[in-house]
Amino acid sequence: MNKDADRNPPHATSDLGRRVAARRAQLGLSCEDVAERAGSTPGYVAYVEEQVPTPSIEFLVRLANALETTVQDLTGYRADLAPGGVHAGHRARMEEVGEAECWELLDGHGVGRVAVEGRDGLAVFPVNYQVVEREIVFTTAADSILARASASGAEVAFEEDRLDEAFSQGWSVLLVGSVRRVSDETAVRRIMDAGRPEPWAGEGRDTLVTLSPRRVTGRRIRVPGAPGTPSGSVAQGPSRA
Repeated sequence: MNKDADRNPPHATSDLGRRVAARRAQLGLSCEDVAERAGSTPGYVAYVEEQVPTPSIEFLVRLANALETTVQDLTGYRADLAPGGVHAGHRARMEEVGEAECWELLDGHGVGRVAVEGRDGLAVFPVNYQVVEREIVFTTAADSILARASASGAEVAFEEDRLDEAFSQGWSVLLVGSVRRVSDETAVRRIMDAGRPEPWAGEGRDTLVTLSPRRVTGRRIRVPGAPGTPSGSVAQGPSRA
């Protein structure tokens, strides 16, 4: 891989540039890789990242496809908006996702939601997670609802999803199982070696918790003609809600 894959400009001068550079780094791609995917040149991809570009919508669409994302995500159009506000896709269908693919979709780490029963009833919290040996690992505050649930081995639900609002399609993965605190030094070291999840909420969340799922399920919405949809895909009647 070209050393350009590790290139991180000291200061991109546009939000678009920062988002493009961050997404490229996340995928482990060089400017050459992105340029080949987008039908452009490495120099122009670097210019988009480092300057204040005014690319055409046609190029933005190609760039978003090259980076496996959407124009809205690259431009930050939905940064402060709740997802799912666009209309449903034409002839959309829902498919079940197998367990092996569910783990692939979780992609080793990310931000998901945990639903847990607390003193005041059900509560849902976003968490930064890491996948370690088919378990979900996250950190929380020692006095949090999640920490109390893990002390008793309570059962929780964990959900992660992705939406492609440009084409009204996406997927979701649901894991259900018990949570427990991690205190054994060997287990803590194993998790640290795999990459400890860093909460966006900041410091003070040092209690390691693991979710051991007994059930892993997923669903995907496909729209005929959208990227990633097999050719000839057609709707097969209504799906269960």
